[in-house]
Amino acid sequence: MWPVMNSWDRRLDPFSEISRLHREMNRLFDSHERRAADFPALNVYGNAEEVRVVAELPGIDPNQLNISVTGNTLTVEGERAAAERQEQEVVYRQERPTGRFVRTIRLPYEVEADQTKARYENGVLQMTLPRSEATKPRRITIQS
Repeated sequence: MWPVMNSWDRRLDPFSEISRLHREMNRLFDSHERRAADFPALNVYGNAEEVRVVAELPGIDPNQLNISVTGNTLTVEGERAAAERQEQEVVYRQERPTGRFVRTIRLPYEVEADQTKARYENGVLQMTLPRSEATKPRRITIQS
């Protein structure tokens, strides 16, 4: 018969401690990778005529942003400078990513890159990308 472990014994079990550490390490690395890959946060809206993309870019100089469109692929890249720290200052928590970033997404259809409009206000970049005429649905008349 196996000995019964009470809750105190489980806390001393080295395997449960290793398992807990493994879960914590996975959580740590998963959240870091997700945060880096998902910056900047984007919302994409659209209708039959245009796509509107809204990106959260707080603390970014809009002159340092590079926005490019090729076909139906939008790329937003730039850099967020690290906050100035005082001498002997220790970082206890840093959730806002710093450094270079590149975010590329596929749009629902090809757009007219030369007619794209972009506006940056209060840390939010708003882009309007008109749909390419070649990709707009056409009504086909049936001859009888």
